[in-house]
Amino acid sequence: MKLMSSHAPPGWTDTVGGRSSLSQKSTVPQVPVPQVPVPNFPQSAAPRVLSNERRACLSGALFALALFAIFALASPAAAAGTVGEQRPNLVLIIADDMNWNDCGAYGHPAIRTPHIDKLASEGLLFHHAYLTTNSCSPSRASIITGKYPHNTGAEQLHWPIPAGTETFVGKLKASGYYTAAAGKWHMGDAIRGQFDRIYEASTAGFVLPSGEQGEPVEMIAAQPSGCEDWELALQQRDQSKPFFMWLASLDPHREYHDGALDPPHSHADVIVPEHLPDTPDVREDLRLYYDEIGRLDGYVGKVMSELESQGIANNTLVLFISDNGRPFPRDKTTLYDGGIRTPWIVRWPAKVAAGKTTDAVVSSVDIASTLMELAGLRTAARSTEGKSFAAVLADPTVSARRYAFAEDHWHDYEDHARCVVGERFKLIRNDYVDLPATPSADAGRGLSWQSMLKLQAAGQLTPAQQACFRTPRARWELYDLVRDPGEQNNVIGDPAYAAIQSRLRSAMDTWTTQTGDYLPSKRTPDEFDRVTGEPDNTVRRRPRPSKKEMFGTNGKY
Repeated sequence: MKLMSSHAPPGWTDTVGGRSSLSQKSTVPQVPVPQVPVPNFPQSAAPRVLSNERRACLSGALFALALFAIFALASPAAAAGTVGEQRPNLVLIIADDMNWNDCGAYGHPAIRTPHIDKLASEGLLFHHAYLTTNSCSPSRASIITGKYPHNTGAEQLHWPIPAGTETFVGKLKASGYYTAAAGKWHMGDAIRGQFDRIYEASTAGFVLPSGEQGEPVEMIAAQPSGCEDWELALQQRDQSKPFFMWLASLDPHREYHDGALDPPHSHADVIVPEHLPDTPDVREDLRLYYDEIGRLDGYVGKVMSELESQGIANNTLVLFISDNGRPFPRDKTTLYDGGIRTPWIVRWPAKVAAGKTTDAVVSSVDIASTLMELAGLRTAARSTEGKSFAAVLADPTVSARRYAFAEDHWHDYEDHARCVVGERFKLIRNDYVDLPATPSADAGRGLSWQSMLKLQAAGQLTPAQQACFRTPRARWELYDLVRDPGEQNNVIGDPAYAAIQSRLRSAMDTWTTQTGDYLPSKRTPDEFDRVTGEPDNTVRRRPRPSKKEMFGTNGKY
């Protein structure tokens, strides 16, 4: 039986304003914290009478000592509750559209990910990690704010994070951390100032051009991986401070082209999931996707080598995740595991035992709370909508939360749905049952969807492969993830699962109330054709207007 724990992990010590780490030696330059000397008064059985000169000298010394202590307590490290201690460096690596089990560490036998696998062997691997949404920019907005998507003002694809938004990165910076981002940004302009430096990858890797100026209508970035500046960001950091790095790739986001990996994967390496047809085009699509994961893996290795070469790996926490699932039909933009389940690996040699796994359920909304807690910002950590999983890092047998919650919003096409998931069961509520679960437009232009369109017209798709075409959809879906990991058997009407359904619906209702979730009063128009994936430039504008520009508010509408 797992225990819910909000107490300090074993071996951790509470300090003023924060939870500190065990004392560890590291070469990481830290915020200098003045060490206040304690006067060594002589012992005597009777009080000594001080001369006026000595009394004056002592008074001056005590006054100087008091000022010294005041300035010490006013330092960022003291404010964070880490006086005299080394705060960890923090590195968040975010893959772009990588499925949770598409790497060797999670059991894939063919995708070549030696560096991600090594990261897992040297750290803690989470088996039940979930994102708060199934879409690129909304996922990032949720992570960085520590809020569920419907409370960020940026829950639809390409909506920028609103001005005035607080993020955990800004709070880390204010407390003395150097903060930098490298790679994919996709969060708008309002929070740029919360980073000391940004090495931004081109938006050409994930925003389709209009084609109005004669440019090719596909997404191709000059630096196709998005990881090319990761090492540079580490090398150019302010070495007088602990640091936070937001390292976000473009891999393995579409479009796909040969040459991402040498040697490339082969069709024989491909494992076709049951919701996709096994055709040469589908295998080619997946092979190219595998290659981009392999390219990403190489950059993960370069980051780890750079940390080692700087002598700072021991007290640097590295968290590897994805922003959403595989960019294929019935994966990304759905609430199935292919859309919201994520790889989640934590390496921190100073504090996290190597080669361990955990069944603790975690959510991406928990990242902000956890990283702030580890940095000593306990009050700020409690201000998010997430729950810290710091205790799990020290003891993988404890739990941080019982359920994770996820949302589905507009992504190229309109949709709205919610889900709650635990270690074994998942409940999905579809709000727009009249709309099919159309894959993202970039997946729609891909080889797999085009192959599926032909097979659907010929009546050759299996029921498992027809999910993206089916209307109306079921209002409720319930899956036993142990017996049915592919989420093909909806047991919502099975009496044997009635108690589980009731429990999960109650959990969803409670979460809805606590977080102020709502059903929008208006639907958002599609911007792409649901069959071809081609843009509808009569409604599509780039940059996309913000939520407030479209609906007059950053809140409920």
